[in-house]
Amino acid sequence: MKRILDFCMALLAAMLFLLPLLVVSLLVKLTSKGPVLYWSNRVGRDNALFSMPKLRTMQVETPVVATHLLQDPDQFLTPIGGFLRKSSLDELPQLWCILRGDMSVVGPRPALFNQHNLISMRTEQGVHKIRPGLTGWAQVNGRDELPIPEKVKLDVDYVKRQSLVFDMKVILLTILKVVRRDGVTH
Repeated sequence: MKRILDFCMALLAAMLFLLPLLVVSLLVKLTSKGPVLYWSNRVGRDNALFSMPKLRTMQVETPVVATHLLQDPDQFLTPIGGFLRKSSLDELPQLWCILRGDMSVVGPRPALFNQHNLISMRTEQGVHKIRPGLTGWAQVNGRDELPIPEKVKLDVDYVKRQSLVFDMKVILLTILKVVRRDGVTH
C-alpha cells in the first residue's frame, strides 16, 4: 500500500513541479560549469547502493563527502546553490528514485556510501530494512543540525511508528520546515 501511495504522490509532485524544475535546471546550467544533476551513490533498503540525483549546488571540483565535513562549504557553492539548498529545490530530482522504487516519500534519508558510522548504526538498529525517504522524522526534528546518534534514534522511532497517519504528519511538518527554511546549515 505504501509503495502505491509513494508512486502516486511522486507522479503528482513530478507533474506539479515539472516547470519549476526545468527553470531551476536552466539556472544551474547558466550559472556554473558542469552537469545540471549531481548523482551520488547512496545506501538504500537492505544497504543496497543506488544512484540518487540532486540538482547540482556545489562546484564540480568539490570533494565527495558529507557537506558538514567540508571546512568551508560555502566556498564550494554555485551561485544559486545556497538558494537551492535552503528551498530544498535541489531534492526534486529524487522523485525519480521514488518512481523507480529505490526511495519512499517518507523514511530515513539515504546515507552517502562513505558514511560508515551512520550505516553501521542504522544496520544494528534494523533501520536498513526500510526504503530511505525524500523526507523523514529526523529531517523534521533537526535535519543537518543533528549528530549521527540522534539521527539514528529518530530513524528507529520512525520505524516503530511507521503508518499512513504518521507519514502524513511528517509530510506536513516537512512542508512547514521548507517554507520556514528551518534546519538547513549549508
